[in-house]
Amino acid sequence: MTAHPDLLLSPEIAEALAAGAPVVALETAIVTHGMPHPHNLSTARAVEAEIRAAGAIPATIAVIDGVMRVGLTDAELERLAALPEGVRKASARDLPAAIAAKVCAGTTVAGTMRIAAMAGIEIFATGGIGGVHRGAESTFDISADLTELGRTRTAVVCAGAKSILDLPKTLEVLETMGVPILGAGTDAFPAFFSRTSGLSVDARLDGAGALAAAIDANARIGGAGMVICNPIPEADEIPADRIAAIIDQAVEEAEARRIGGKGATPFLLGRVLELTGGDSLKANVALVRNNARVAGEIAVALSSRRRDAA
Repeated sequence: MTAHPDLLLSPEIAEALAAGAPVVALETAIVTHGMPHPHNLSTARAVEAEIRAAGAIPATIAVIDGVMRVGLTDAELERLAALPEGVRKASARDLPAAIAAKVCAGTTVAGTMRIAAMAGIEIFATGGIGGVHRGAESTFDISADLTELGRTRTAVVCAGAKSILDLPKTLEVLETMGVPILGAGTDAFPAFFSRTSGLSVDARLDGAGALAAAIDANARIGGAGMVICNPIPEADEIPADRIAAIIDQAVEEAEARRIGGKGATPFLLGRVLELTGGDSLKANVALVRNNARVAGEIAVALSSRRRDAA
């Protein structure tokens, strides 16, 4: 059974959604543009395994040969991870062209949210959301992730926003869009590689059950997206003062080379990887696995809650 005529759901995902079983959506821009091969493939497999270990089913989302796919086989995931650099990066607005051209594309947070909502999946795990880029007052470079969060009802479990961004402005835009920012056992808004940014979440909720209750309430009152902040494990974080200096250098280099738009994030993350001697990749893998585990636990709690209420 397909939830939408333009989607192709794997048999496992279709069966799980029909039964009300816990399902967690996963993006693929991290596979196609976020990590080097073969780390992208091993991480994608590890993230799916974290969700299964939590008792939920992973729904990895991508565009394969022009078809929006929800749930990939391992062979399909392997193919996506090994595609050449020309593979597209699809935000929500890029989906029509990718479908028409029958190409392969890794979906961003916004693209994944759009497809997940079409499929009926309410919870999505990623590394960090996009946001307001530094200098946006001049460039107006603001991620479509924020717009999508303001209109698409998906709960995004993440380690805050990517630390290459202007985090205070990102929070201001999320507030304007009416997006709740919840802390999973934390009062602090995480800064991706670091556990805190010095900023606060809207509310702290402890445990998967409490977070599932918030998602359920959001669905009942007709809310849009939600950001659930889950800090990187303490053992894996990069100290804020160290990563801040590295990010500042990477941003200066991007500005000097006039790299912006879609190319900004891949360049900045790649440069940060070089400047940290690989530490940023280790931290990235750790935080996305941690987010997947927590998202799986929330999905299980939400499924149980709905089943008990039926």
